[in-house]
Amino acid sequence: MSSAERALETATRARTRRAILDAAVTVLSQDPTASLGDIAAAAGVGRTTLHRYFPERSALQHDLGSDALERIDDAAERAHLARGSAPEALGRLCQELFELGDLLMLIFSDPQFTQSAAWTEYTASDRAIIELVESGHRDGTVDPELPPEWVQNLLWSLLYSAWQHASTEHVTKHQALSLCLRTLRKSIAA
Repeated sequence: MSSAERALETATRARTRRAILDAAVTVLSQDPTASLGDIAAAAGVGRTTLHRYFPERSALQHDLGSDALERIDDAAERAHLARGSAPEALGRLCQELFELGDLLMLIFSDPQFTQSAAWTEYTASDRAIIELVESGHRDGTVDPELPPEWVQNLLWSLLYSAWQHASTEHVTKHQALSLCLRTLRKSIAA
């Protein structure tokens, strides 16, 4: 097999894996008891193909948890946390993370998704948030009485509330995100 053929096969495998993960989020966020067959159908692949990538449900759950961590770190990078004041950067981070709502609501709803050791360690995005809040303490833009870990937990709690509000109260995602951002700004103000 030539290097071009190997590269094409690798790209095809990556697209198939991504399609399965995306379909799993869509299907499982609507029905947590859905079968792997339901996920395969939503991904447009056969059950045999799905089982080649994820032999058991637990393997799929593990990879969804790992994928969520990667997407959180990617969102933190896109938010450019080193630019502007801490409240501005945290607002940008909320906007980026808000787009991951279905995935993160699914992940946080079932401890099976967060069983890997990676979920117990501080990630690059965790450290960046902590450093950002500490920077806000130093420059006077974040209430110094609020510990960085508290602000980080507040951010996740507000995002969860916004996702829930959008899904249960029939408000637009834009309205829910606006409420999240407003509450965050007022909560951390010095």
